[in-house]
Amino acid sequence: MKNHIVCRIAASLSGAAVLFGVLLGGGRAFAQGAETGPADAATKAAAAAATTDQRIDALQQTLEEIQKQLLALKQARTGAQTATAASQPSATPAAAGPAQPQVAAHAVVPSSASSSSGAGPEVSAVATAPVQTNNDPNNPHSEPFAFADFTWLTGNARTKDTPYATAFFTPEIRVDANYTYDFRHPKDDTISGSSEVFRSNEVQLTQFGVGGDFHYDNVRARLMTQFGMYSQTTPRNDASPARGQWNLDNAYRYVSEAYGGYHFNVQHGINVDAGIFMSYVGLFSYYQFDNWAYQPSYVSSNTPWFFNGVRVQWFPTAKLKIEPWFINGWQSYGRFNSRPGFGGQILWRPNGKWSIVGNQYAFGRDALGVPKRTRYHTDDSIQFKYYDRPTSRLSKMAMSLTGDLGCETGGGVSCFGTGKDGSPKQSFVGFMAYNRFWFDHDRYAMTIGGGRINNAGRYLVLLPPINGATAASGTPYFTENPGDQYKAWDVSWTADYMPSQYFTYRLEYNHRAANVPYFSGPGGVTPPGGNTFGAPGSIVEGWTPDLRKSENRMTLAFLVKF
Repeated sequence: MKNHIVCRIAASLSGAAVLFGVLLGGGRAFAQGAETGPADAATKAAAAAATTDQRIDALQQTLEEIQKQLLALKQARTGAQTATAASQPSATPAAAGPAQPQVAAHAVVPSSASSSSGAGPEVSAVATAPVQTNNDPNNPHSEPFAFADFTWLTGNARTKDTPYATAFFTPEIRVDANYTYDFRHPKDDTISGSSEVFRSNEVQLTQFGVGGDFHYDNVRARLMTQFGMYSQTTPRNDASPARGQWNLDNAYRYVSEAYGGYHFNVQHGINVDAGIFMSYVGLFSYYQFDNWAYQPSYVSSNTPWFFNGVRVQWFPTAKLKIEPWFINGWQSYGRFNSRPGFGGQILWRPNGKWSIVGNQYAFGRDALGVPKRTRYHTDDSIQFKYYDRPTSRLSKMAMSLTGDLGCETGGGVSCFGTGKDGSPKQSFVGFMAYNRFWFDHDRYAMTIGGGRINNAGRYLVLLPPINGATAASGTPYFTENPGDQYKAWDVSWTADYMPSQYFTYRLEYNHRAANVPYFSGPGGVTPPGGNTFGAPGSIVEGWTPDLRKSENRMTLAFLVKF
């Protein structure tokens, strides 16, 4: 069709040129007639004027026709670009309406929305080919969540574009390096009970990730590697590799995300993916660059960072995502027992000020060696931007509130307390809340927040690495038996300096406390001579770990995301 329009425009231009030549020739004839004499000149002038007016009218009509044809060609080209964009997946974790022309794609919204955690609360609209994003929510095939700028959300990267993105690949590079000062100065430099901070009084590389999104002809794939502390600490919190053969924790150690799938051009998009993807339970993202704080509160730190399985992302409107999951289990490379887990997310953003997300998990049997114990969990969050004045010294203010409820039943425990068989209560109740302030055109920011949990049975409490203990080994120095109580709370203050959309300097103070000794004291949690006394987590005669009920620490982090 475009070739046909171009031919018509060429023909019209040729006609216009002829008319213009004729018009010019008429002008010359009029000039020559003026030299023949007054009477003849007057007669010829009148005739020439009438003819010239007709020619001018014809030329004007021709130019109007050319203008219409050019407009039709422009609309045809825009339609083709929109169709191309709709067929591609996305790659930049920020489902935001760009303040500048940006590459288009159908969003992949992990909430934490991702957190996870996407994703989430992964929330991620992803860049592909360099065409204008379709961000009109009333358009039946517009980019989901692209109608407003959502880079203010926690769990969502604040980058608005991706350097070197092409129609086939959108690269991504992440660096997370930090120095954490522990006021108790544990002699083994080991920090207990955190899924983000692991060693104190040292410069450590928490994560170096290289990867990106592949997208062509509706086929999608994503790979993100992880080198540094995460490659050791994240697998040790998964007990599922202890069941069956093959070293699953080694097979997946250097991968944080890896999946492939297909995008269907239905409504505002449907994505079907299989592999390892970010969990959105807990609101905060696995990647610290995306979050308002470095150390999240317990309801985020003690819930999954990844799922291994299949997900479907359905966008019935530009403001709504419905995402069911079929997964191996609760942050697990394999199954713990004979039943997988099921869950899902519903994410709704009615406008640029609100983000409301609900994550649900059920039916998973995730206690290693206890085949009849079933887990249920709900994690629900709201985020609200209640102040937005880009030109003011105080440019933005926003808040988040997250609430979690969970329990396990069967296999000697109960969701609701002691039953006829004497089963103790095995439940999880918690919340966290944060308030963030942005200054000087979003160059500086400050976050204040914290939270609280009550975990009867300690079934989601991170196990301290006492004598090299892992989630599979356990440790007698910190038991996780049904009925063992764990109550904890924390507060944090975070200051960010963001000289570029790709870089953040972060300074954070954390105070955390628990009702039982849990955090590393000056004596540390490593036996003299290192973890060389039997199997991981085993008893060491004549030695006990130095655990305390509270900790105070400062973290300076360098965070990069391209």
